[in-house]
Amino acid sequence: MAKLNISVGISDFSEIRQNQYYYVDKSGLIREMLTSSAAKVTLITRPRRFGKTLGMSMLENFFNIRKNSEKLFENLEISGNRELCDQWMNQWPVIFFSLKDIDGLDFQSAYDRLVVQLSNLCKMHVYLLQSEAIDPDDKKVFLELKAGTASEAQVGFSLNTLMRMMESYYRKPVILLLDEYDVPLDKAFQHGYYKEMVSLIRGVFGQALKTNDALQFAVLTGCLRVSKESIFTGINNFTVHSVSDSDYGEYFGFTDQEVRELLSYYEMEELYLVVKEWYDGYQFGKEEIYCPWDVLN
Repeated sequence: MAKLNISVGISDFSEIRQNQYYYVDKSGLIREMLTSSAAKVTLITRPRRFGKTLGMSMLENFFNIRKNSEKLFENLEISGNRELCDQWMNQWPVIFFSLKDIDGLDFQSAYDRLVVQLSNLCKMHVYLLQSEAIDPDDKKVFLELKAGTASEAQVGFSLNTLMRMMESYYRKPVILLLDEYDVPLDKAFQHGYYKEMVSLIRGVFGQALKTNDALQFAVLTGCLRVSKESIFTGINNFTVHSVSDSDYGEYFGFTDQEVRELLSYYEMEELYLVVKEWYDGYQFGKEEIYCPWDVLN
């Protein structure tokens, strides 16, 4: 019987599941988030190549009201919890926004990239313009964001505006997923415009995450833990899960048991001790974790 292919460098959950690649089931992250955390804003930090974007893509596919994801989650751990699936699967408006490409040698270049990314995000939600429930002034700002002609102040309120429009359209608050949140700040620090970028990101995040009635909850991922005082000032009910915390330890990277199962599936059990010696070099909370990028390659 033919074995499933290995996916290396694919961070789209639906692509992996639809094309029947081997998938290490991390859907327990959904249950963990919904049952053990009451935080409005959750930040998860992990090193590069540990599956953060794939995890966020999984969350987006599970919650997004515009999708029908039951087939994608078939036979995964979360599918056994019918109560959670009935309440949450494809029941909520979702914004999934990555900041990984917001960089440049100077602030203007990085800002222009953000404007383009926001334009692309708006293009994914043009259906909102057809709704009579949405304020005409918000539609006007939306069109300027979509065209890339919005003012810097409107860019600062961009996510807040889009979330408010989506809440009016669906009559439900929005789940916000922000991937690689720290990339613009890291690049700005490297190239000498950190102060300007902090001000911009503080405005965008503050309007989206602080006292926003259109927010159901938000999840942020990144490599670095940026100080709360710099960009998260005033955001209440905010939790951080870093590599030293036990929460979510097994959901990013491969556990020892997952590596054993992977090797067994491909009839390579004899290589376990070699793989362990080479790649078992991390500990997240209480979990010994392997770097998935290295193991899969």
